[in-house]
Amino acid sequence: MVCLGNICRSPIAEGIMRSKVKEHNLDWQVDSAGTESYHIGSKPHKYSQEVCEINGIDISGQKARQFNKADFGKYDKIYAMAEDVFEEIKLKGESDVQNVSLFLNELNSGANESVPDPYYGGQEGYTLVYELIDKTCDAIIKKYK
Repeated sequence: MVCLGNICRSPIAEGIMRSKVKEHNLDWQVDSAGTESYHIGSKPHKYSQEVCEINGIDISGQKARQFNKADFGKYDKIYAMAEDVFEEIKLKGESDVQNVSLFLNELNSGANESVPDPYYGGQEGYTLVYELIDKTCDAIIKKYK
């Protein structure tokens, strides 16, 4: 799960997916990263942590990291949370991008929509993002389980 800074959308997605993977007893490795280095080592945004905590998921131990070329070989599937992130990932991967797709395409096949970035808004934006990510994670579990 990859977004820009790895403090808002992708940590929520990592937390939700880890919870669902555990619930379904799947042997999947789930991680998140950001294409930019702004927040390396930082915890998820306080609203990301709050919305996850309200839903019974603790992401407080996550630390932001930057997406790197080695991730292409490490993960079977890489989800970009937004189109600009997808383009940044493609630049890093050159020809290794066959396992990269837009996250929301798993929910709205081929719509090429981005998960809204809640960073500059209030807490309510994080709730909407959480709900959208939760539905998409359900679709991914159903598809690949």
